[in-house]
Amino acid sequence: MSMKQVRVLVLVCSTRPGALGPAVGAWLTETITPRAAELGAELVPLALADLGLPFLDEEEHPSSGVYQNEHTRRWSAIVDAADGFIVVTPEYNYGMPATLKNALDYLSREWAWKPVGFVSYGNTSAGTRAVQHAKQVVTTLRLVPLGSTVALRLADAVRDGEVRPAAAAGKAAIGVLDELVRVAHALRPMREQARPGSEAGPEPGSYLRRLTPDDAPDVTVLQRCCWADEALVNDPQTVPALHESVEQVRDWLADWHTVGLWRDGRLLGMVRTRRVGTEWHVGRLGVVPDLRGRGLGRWLLQTAEAAADPACRRIVLSTGAGSRNNIALYQSQGYRPAPLPGEDGTVHLTKEPLPTTA
Repeated sequence: MSMKQVRVLVLVCSTRPGALGPAVGAWLTETITPRAAELGAELVPLALADLGLPFLDEEEHPSSGVYQNEHTRRWSAIVDAADGFIVVTPEYNYGMPATLKNALDYLSREWAWKPVGFVSYGNTSAGTRAVQHAKQVVTTLRLVPLGSTVALRLADAVRDGEVRPAAAAGKAAIGVLDELVRVAHALRPMREQARPGSEAGPEPGSYLRRLTPDDAPDVTVLQRCCWADEALVNDPQTVPALHESVEQVRDWLADWHTVGLWRDGRLLGMVRTRRVGTEWHVGRLGVVPDLRGRGLGRWLLQTAEAAADPACRRIVLSTGAGSRNNIALYQSQGYRPAPLPGEDGTVHLTKEPLPTTA
């Protein structure tokens, strides 16, 4: 399972003056907040009434991602940052509110491969027909509706003007959050693979994307796995990757351009690069032990080289002086030992970057 926090947008849909939706949303957020803290989930309450979306007024189709209006770009950023949604909706005439349908129609890619749960409220049907209506729409957007739901019958849930449903409703709300977080973790690889900037990797189902400070836990685990062999052929004290804390990894991820090869939520390999003067520095090239010998290291190295700044005159990398396998790999790719100053127990190798073509 992914070690990243799940961001859950709690979306209150009714915009009618005096609507019960904000009170239901407040009850829901209060009820599930303790469980969200246990699960490491972040709840982000939002009312469509506060968002102020007009009826769809974009000229281009949502699938293009070309947005002319500031309100669309703001809505896109909010949805894009979320990992899942809990929709709080009434039922209007056997269906969902037009405000919810409109908000869904504004976007396309931003919804894909994210779970959505529903908390409905109403009279006879407790809003369940609105949920059935919405599920037909959200699946077209590649949202994944949950099986767990909460349906509040107003006659039972509202007492003295306040939303106070029975304890069973609170348990059901926690069940929605539990399922949403599990599904959000499971779908994360599909979300990441579909995001702009991701590239297909050499292994079936794998993809390459830039790593961020939020990936520090996964990178720390990868380093401990990959550099254990280095400790056997070098002085362990000269292998920083084995000693760095998650916070130290988080810090250098902010400074280096680091890409990671992923598959099914697992970080298979990585490499980091940055420009230092007229040199392109390459480091932390690693592949999980069980996939070594399949060319992934060479592929990542070539990816790092291809990203070199055109102004750089040479590529520089380093490895442990006793790491014969690493040195042999680098030399097979055209690197030669270089007498550069460095830390004790390391050797440097350099290579001229390939000329760029117009």
